[in-house]
Amino acid sequence: MRIIKYLFLLLLLSFVALSIFVATQKGEFTVQRSHIINSPKSTVFTFVNDYQNWQDFGSWIVEDPEIEITLPKTTSGTGASYAWEGEKANGSLQTSLVKENESISQKMNYNGNLFSVILTFKDTVGGTKVTWKTTGKMSFGMKISSALNGGIDNVIGTVQEKSLANLDKTLVYEMNTHKIEIKGIVKKSETFYLYQTFTSKISNITKNARIVVPKLLLFCEQNNIELNGKPFTIYHTYDLNKSVSRLSICIPIKKQILTSAGSDILSDKLESFEALKTTLTGDYFHIKKALNKATEYSKTNKISIDPKFSHIETYTIGETEVKNPSKWITDIYIPIQPKVISVKVLAPAAIIVPQAIKTPKSDPKKEEEKSEF
Repeated sequence: MRIIKYLFLLLLLSFVALSIFVATQKGEFTVQRSHIINSPKSTVFTFVNDYQNWQDFGSWIVEDPEIEITLPKTTSGTGASYAWEGEKANGSLQTSLVKENESISQKMNYNGNLFSVILTFKDTVGGTKVTWKTTGKMSFGMKISSALNGGIDNVIGTVQEKSLANLDKTLVYEMNTHKIEIKGIVKKSETFYLYQTFTSKISNITKNARIVVPKLLLFCEQNNIELNGKPFTIYHTYDLNKSVSRLSICIPIKKQILTSAGSDILSDKLESFEALKTTLTGDYFHIKKALNKATEYSKTNKISIDPKFSHIETYTIGETEVKNPSKWITDIYIPIQPKVISVKVLAPAAIIVPQAIKTPKSDPKKEEEKSEF
């Protein structure tokens, strides 16, 4: 009986000591981990910036097959958010600030504990260095949990390390999985469209498209304009030496309309033309490779390119339809000059005019002799 009392007293003293130890621990913390992702910075940033992709690399989601994810309408950019309910924890993330291709700031609620999170992206040898930094203040319960699991740096740091490793693995697959197919010569039918034209660095075209396309779609929605296909871009010029392009980002519509004077959204009609079609299945990062393959094909097969514009890209399946870059489809149309069919013109055959047959003149005297009258 006395031994049981001693054991109980020992447990009580241990609990009190642990409580005192935990209570006196510093509540504020900063945990940070970095990982080099073998992918371009813009690709990594874009993937992380969309919460639809977090279930592919967030370790607390990957490791819990029963977890339930809630995604709102806005999943990328400032104001985007998502939430989860799992067996071990519930929580949510909301993006508070985005610096394009540089950083993403977030507010995190994890089992009622509020943290600040910032992810930064920097070019480095071998790809992109992603740094995941979490700061916050621990509740008493969290202090106990952290103490029993090796400390807060170990608890949060492990989640960060696993998630970054998953991100690298996912993006390497998504980036490298692609296919380029030459579809041959096709006839592009005439198309009415709304557009905005500007000059841009080639590296910024994707960023600009994410701004312009929603603007064009909103204009159509507000004015009850019926769409007629997928967004596309007309590249009027495409200078790889200067890395600059003059382009029009377009939305196809059913009927031609006239926009008001001074509007930055214009309308036009794309006349039908013959084109060499090439299809890229995979991340848009491979678009230059697809263009090069199409150019080589045209040279090998002696197809004359029409210089009226560089090419057209139609975004048949993009990030708004499928979150996996390996499944995106971009159709490329390079205008060609139609083949002129030579026709041999034959000289007209000589026309033989038949000579008139001369009828011998009759002798009136003889005719009179023959007459009975």
